[in-house]
Amino acid sequence: MKLITGKIKVVTGLHIGAGETEMHIGGTDNPVIKTANSEPYIPGSSLKGKMRSLLRLYRGGGDDDEHVVKLFGAGGDKKNAKPSCLSFWDCFLTEDWKKRQDKAYTEIKLENTIDRISGTSNNLRNTERVLPSAEFDFKLTVKTYDGEDVLPVVLGVMKLLEMDALGGSGSRGYGKIKFEDLKIDGRDIQSELDSIKPFENRFA
Repeated sequence: MKLITGKIKVVTGLHIGAGETEMHIGGTDNPVIKTANSEPYIPGSSLKGKMRSLLRLYRGGGDDDEHVVKLFGAGGDKKNAKPSCLSFWDCFLTEDWKKRQDKAYTEIKLENTIDRISGTSNNLRNTERVLPSAEFDFKLTVKTYDGEDVLPVVLGVMKLLEMDALGGSGSRGYGKIKFEDLKIDGRDIQSELDSIKPFENRFA
């Protein structure tokens, strides 16, 4: 078992929705998910779901694709259910960034929808986003069951996430992130991630 550590830096406003159960009167129409201390965080489930989806797309397969199953496991309702090689942690704001931040951790962005027929705007709403520059602690536990080195594929999927977006409204520019200060069991692997060009040299 190995542990990848590092930071997730928010490049463009990040929105991972809290859902209607978290909304409150007088608040934003579309809040971000927060801890009990009202600090935004990135759920491990959001990272896992997005990275699994990106690997499926990259591989052109489905949930039964060998690399998808190897990294993310197969569901319990499958005949050949397998455990995941990856265990995702929730990611919380770094203490250093919170100390440097002298204002709120989020911003409110006003948006509206355009009627494609009339060309007029309607349905003005506000969306809460984690501020660009925010930094979250990142941890990912990597387990191997057959001795195979899965790190190249893990880093490849992380690179795909950097190229895509995390959370909602990625097509509108939200959710661009970057992994920084990556280490595995204390060994620096940041340069390995930075050198990956997934569409020039396939990693899986």
